[in-house]
Amino acid sequence: VSHLVFSGSAIRCVKCKDYTGSCTKSQDCSYEDACLTLTERGGQTYRQCVKYSDCDYNRLAQMFPAVPNFYYNCCTGDLCNGATSIGTGKPLLGLLASLAVMWWCMH
Repeated sequence: VSHLVFSGSAIRCVKCKDYTGSCTKSQDCSYEDACLTLTERGGQTYRQCVKYSDCDYNRLAQMFPAVPNFYYNCCTGDLCNGATSIGTGKPLLGLLASLAVMWWCMH
């Protein structure tokens, strides 16, 4: 069940930086945050809280200056930025691509 960011309730997000997507650490976020999954092309995945208003490619590029080429996903449910599978992370990449296409088609 997703909770909208604007409902006033804080969420929890997975927080880590790794290559596998199997991390289990989490952090409490503020009510105006979303959970970010930011993946370097061919590299690491960063997971953490981020202000919902910063869920924009240009804003994230400023926040992650060492990551020149990435794609990202923001979501607003508890621990929604956790990996869906443990392993190489390739199934997750396909899922993120599918979600991006679905999001693009809906807007």
